[in-house]
Amino acid sequence: MQYVKILGVFLMIGVMVQCKEGKKPTGDSKDSTPISEAGKAPNKDVAVLVEKPENIEAPDGMVWIPGGEFTQGAVPQDKMAMDHEKPAHKVKIDGFFMDATEVTNAEFAKFVEETGYITVAERAIDWEEMKSQVPEGTPKPHDSILQPGSLTFKKAKSTVPNLYDFSQWWSWTIGANWKHPNGPDSSIEGKENEPVVQVAYEDALAYCEWAGRRLPTEAEWERAARGNKAESIYFWGDDESVLSQMGNTWEGEFPVINSKADGFESRAEVKSYPPNDFGLYDMAGNVWEWTSDWYNINYYKELDAQNSVAVNPPGASSPYNPNMPYAKEKVMRGGSFLCNASYCASYRISSRMASSLDSALEHLGFRTVATVDMLQGN
Repeated sequence: MQYVKILGVFLMIGVMVQCKEGKKPTGDSKDSTPISEAGKAPNKDVAVLVEKPENIEAPDGMVWIPGGEFTQGAVPQDKMAMDHEKPAHKVKIDGFFMDATEVTNAEFAKFVEETGYITVAERAIDWEEMKSQVPEGTPKPHDSILQPGSLTFKKAKSTVPNLYDFSQWWSWTIGANWKHPNGPDSSIEGKENEPVVQVAYEDALAYCEWAGRRLPTEAEWERAARGNKAESIYFWGDDESVLSQMGNTWEGEFPVINSKADGFESRAEVKSYPPNDFGLYDMAGNVWEWTSDWYNINYYKELDAQNSVAVNPPGASSPYNPNMPYAKEKVMRGGSFLCNASYCASYRISSRMASSLDSALEHLGFRTVATVDMLQGN
């Protein structure tokens, strides 16, 4: 089987991330799924927890995110906003604690050491399971290809005229996993403070269970990222000229030349850039972050149509993405070191993308949250 066909199998089952500025969901399909019944509020008078209770201390490494009402979604002046970031809609959430940084290699290593956990990217591939997620009749790749691994990034040698064809810069790499994020010859030694990557959704959930935490909802993530910048494109305001000082992104011609104006070509150590208003680091760039919400391109429209303030919305009740019909995808937030204005500009607060449950990628990690109820054992 030719390499392109083999790579196509993995892309079709959703191991790849959609990060394309041009291919915008329309939300016009008749196959839309309904939003969750939870999260609907009949009026604006529903009370939420705003301030941190005095008898609750912030867990180590976490900061308090005040509750309240905010507008989720693209701001009017954001010319890069995609259709699935619209329409903006009112949301109320309870206050919660969030990791100040993305979960690091050192933190994930401690979890693995104590539990013996084996990540998805390290496990043998089950073709019977995989073929249930691809079109009927998809040929099985050779056994030499169906080995544990994940996708890694590679630079293109020359200008890429078609940024829709992401096989030009992604490669299926046997032996790539959280301990070897760029392939079997790479290592996290000396990179303990970089965010852990090559973790699938299941891996992030396992870590959360061990830590007594959970993943943030998409609404919680955006509330946390926005801070006090209620009407800004970026967490620092609207000035894109300071991007290299505020986050780890791709600067130069993607995916050919990275000028490293921000100081890094790949992942950066956490806290390498200034925090936002709430004391959170890397809410723009570095690595994408898992949320608990299903990705459904119609969700924002349907939520807005309720004509009420959504309270603690848990997201869509089921996934729906006509561009990846065989994959079950979750929303990821925050952008990564690969985000560029010509490609996805996902260092914007409202930016959102989808990744399938079994995706493990070298620019996708996570951070955790804890609620007052969780800390009180309720």
